[in-house]
Amino acid sequence: MPQKIAAGNWKMNGTRAALDEARATAAGAPDGVLTLICPPATLLPLMPAGLAKGGQACHPAASGAHTGDIAAPMLADAGATHCLAGHSERRQDHGETDADVAAQVSAIWSAGLTAILCIGETLAEREAGRTLDVLFSQLEGSLPEGATAANTVIAYEPVWAIGTGKVASPEQVDEVHDALRGRLIDKLAEGGEIALLYGGSVKAGNAAELFALENVNGGLVGGASLTADDFLPIARALAES
Repeated sequence: MPQKIAAGNWKMNGTRAALDEARATAAGAPDGVLTLICPPATLLPLMPAGLAKGGQACHPAASGAHTGDIAAPMLADAGATHCLAGHSERRQDHGETDADVAAQVSAIWSAGLTAILCIGETLAEREAGRTLDVLFSQLEGSLPEGATAANTVIAYEPVWAIGTGKVASPEQVDEVHDALRGRLIDKLAEGGEIALLYGGSVKAGNAAELFALENVNGGLVGGASLTADDFLPIARALAES
């Protein structure tokens, strides 16, 4: 049975004052769910106990002359257990290719962390009927050999639904997650156990409906993870699913 994961991505938001929200989230985190926050790297060592912690990105090298970058071993040293890879904002803003993402996933694994691999299609790709082709291509190109349920989580985030207030319909999410599950089972020995998260304007109001879908094992939540009042109802909906 895949693990239930409520993951929050704070993106480039949060100073020390935001730790109060993290503490409130930790205090109210439900049993039976891995409640995880990926804060800015500056806050990672300060995050409270009771939450799993993750990095938002890492450089594929373990160290070196890479000014402004952060390595996976540094994230592990700061208390992270997970790290995102391949988020659409990284692919778009930093020009990261599938090969770049695969190198990052390998680095995340080498540091003993779990990779949360993000894949997703643009609106133009969906309207052209290419959603599954794009997702399978990203999965093939971004996931190195050696993926297991312990070291890998897959997050489906349609690019057109990230931060827009739009959300894929339950029928759309169900179709994609079922197809991804089938592909993982075909490709990997533990493909049936790898957690599949949905991300893209997940909120308290739509969480229960999304988490009721068979192959949705949790959510990767953006803006709604910044406050405990918004994030905890999502985590509780997952616990009750």
